[in-house]
Amino acid sequence: MLFGRSKGLIGLDIGSSTIKAIELKPSGKAFKVGAVAVQPVPPESIVDGSIIDSAAVTEAVRRVFAGKAFKSKAVAASLSGNAVIVKKIALPVMSQKELSESIYWEAEQYIPFEITDVNLDYEVIDPGTGPNGNGTMEVLLVAAKKDKIADYTNVITQAGKTPVVVDVDAFALQNAYEANYGPADGVVVLLNAGASAININILSGANSVFSRDVSMGGNAFTEAVQRELNLAFDGAEQLKKGQPLDGAHFDAARPALKAMTDNVLLEVEKTFDFYKGTASNDHIDRIVLSGGASRVEGFADALHERFQAPVERLDPFRQVGYDEGRLGIPAEEMAPVGAVAVGLALRRAGDR
Repeated sequence: MLFGRSKGLIGLDIGSSTIKAIELKPSGKAFKVGAVAVQPVPPESIVDGSIIDSAAVTEAVRRVFAGKAFKSKAVAASLSGNAVIVKKIALPVMSQKELSESIYWEAEQYIPFEITDVNLDYEVIDPGTGPNGNGTMEVLLVAAKKDKIADYTNVITQAGKTPVVVDVDAFALQNAYEANYGPADGVVVLLNAGASAININILSGANSVFSRDVSMGGNAFTEAVQRELNLAFDGAEQLKKGQPLDGAHFDAARPALKAMTDNVLLEVEKTFDFYKGTASNDHIDRIVLSGGASRVEGFADALHERFQAPVERLDPFRQVGYDEGRLGIPAEEMAPVGAVAVGLALRRAGDR
C-alpha cells in the first residue's frame, strides 16, 4: 500500500499546520482538479508527524469535507517523520517469490522497531541481473508503525471518509513530480518543506534512491523570528511571510530567517552526504522545491549557492488542469502546498 499511482481517490495531506485535500478527475489523457480544500490545524495537534489531539484533527478533516464538492468517500493519506523508515538495502539476487518470502527476515536487521509493530513494503530498484550485476540486488524497504497508521486512519474514518491507501509523503511527492514532469532526468532532489518537517526524496530516473525526513520546517523559522523580536507566534508568522505588522518591519526578521536557513541547509547537506555515501553517482542535477516553508525569503537562493545546482519550484498543476475560477483557491496559493495531495490523489485502491 506504499507505492504506485492512479485515480479515483481524494488525496488528503494531513500536515501539522494545514490539511490539504484534492480530488482529480480524468481530462483526456491527463487529469484536472475536481475539488480542492484547505483547513488549518490547531497548534500542537500534530507534533513530529504524530497526532496528539485526534478530536481537533478529526474536526479539521470534517471541515475540509464540509462542502459538497468532493464526490468520492475513499481517501489516500500519507505519513512522514520518525514513524516511517525508508532504507535502501542490498540482498543476494533472488526471485520475486523468494524475496516476498524472506523480506520480513531480512528487514528485521534494518528496522529499529519490532517487526510485528510495523507494516512493511518494498520495491526492487535494481534486480542485479544486468551485465554489471555482482550477485546483489538493491531493494527499497519501507516500514511504517502500525499504531501511527491507525491514528491517521481513525481520524479519517471518524470524519466520515474511508481510508484505502496510506502512503509516505516522499513518495506522494514523487508521484506528483512524475505526473507533471515525467521520470527524473538525471539525479533530481525533491525537497518538500512543510511546517514541522522537510521531506527529501532523491530520484534517479524513475527510482527513489534515497529518502529522509528532517524534523525542521516553517515553524522553526517562525519561532526564530518570535524569539529575536519578542513577538507572539501569529505575529511572527505574519512577518515571516512579509506581511506588514504594527511595530515590526520585515528587515528586522531577516537575520533570524537567514540563521535558520543556514541551520536547515546543514541538515540538507547531511542528507546529501548520506546519499553520496551509498551512491555510485554523487552528482546532483537539480533541486525541486515545494511546501510553504520553501517560500521563505532567500531559501531557494541559499540552496543554489550552497549546492551549485539549479533550483526550481515544483508545479503540481503543470500537467494537471486547475480552474481557479471554479475551484475558488488561486493556483499560485495552492501550488506550493498542494504537491503531496496531488500525488496522493493519483493513487488507486489496491496499489502496493
